[in-house]
Amino acid sequence: MALGLGAAHAQTAGKYPLERPVRIVVGFTAGGTTDIIARAVAAELMNQMPGSNFYIENKTGAGGDIGSAEVVRSDPDGYNLLMASVGPIAINPSLKNLKHDPRKDLRPVILVADVPNVLVVHPDKNIKNFADFEKFAKANSGKLTYGSTGTGTSAHLSSHMLADRMGIQAIHVPYKGAEALNDLLAGRIDFMFATIPSVIGQIKAGKLIPIAVSSPKRSRSMPDVPTVAESGYPGFAAGSWFGLLAPANTPDEIVTLVNEQVNQTIPKLEDRFVAAGADPVGGTPDDFKNFIDSEYNKWREVIKSAGIVQQ
Repeated sequence: MALGLGAAHAQTAGKYPLERPVRIVVGFTAGGTTDIIARAVAAELMNQMPGSNFYIENKTGAGGDIGSAEVVRSDPDGYNLLMASVGPIAINPSLKNLKHDPRKDLRPVILVADVPNVLVVHPDKNIKNFADFEKFAKANSGKLTYGSTGTGTSAHLSSHMLADRMGIQAIHVPYKGAEALNDLLAGRIDFMFATIPSVIGQIKAGKLIPIAVSSPKRSRSMPDVPTVAESGYPGFAAGSWFGLLAPANTPDEIVTLVNEQVNQTIPKLEDRFVAAGADPVGGTPDDFKNFIDSEYNKWREVIKSAGIVQQ
């Protein structure tokens, strides 16, 4: 039986991905960061594998969980993949009573890109650097407000982590999507952490001031902006990332093939990713699995610290 299954998997991998179109599910709307990265990777995969067809299907809702559940239920044949982000894979399992377990029901294929959150403020605040921000935050502890794209999102938890490390009180104001950015631009909230791609245009236009990035290292797209860690809070690391996953029982041969092919796309997409605010990563499936485990453990502790009750 084992020999038969091995032969069947090898045969499947030999034909893959030419038998039919490969669906890459994105749990967020078209035009968002996850969608943009997925479409860029899909286009390069088709260039590298003549005769293949990779297409994007947006299954939105529930903070990305609907898209994840769709792939969990799909056939593990390599023709159903998921481009996911930190929320549905590493944060939501500690926030919600999900019917699936992303770490058990999905198989990591490759970590495609890391997208740091950047701490931004309105120019009218007259905050030019992290020292200015820290002084302002401590002087306004208890009445300081910050926005996010929803409770339990990376934007929310990054701000909570920083306020906790600084020993201040700040009021969380959750929004739906871009409404948070709109209120920051209007000066109705004091600060927020946002993914670099979502605010890089406003930063370049001088409408927002970047104070620090949440990644352990400086972002390649904003090399002059310091990290929170180097600004006096060592070990601070909180951001978004995007990676490709497959249903749990997808054959090893297919996972290896997709991983190798996507690794080859990353150098070709590097300039485009960096210009948009994403740092390309790559690596092995095991690298991605270990990373997901560490992210899950980190965010679980942050969620407990924030006092967020599982829904």
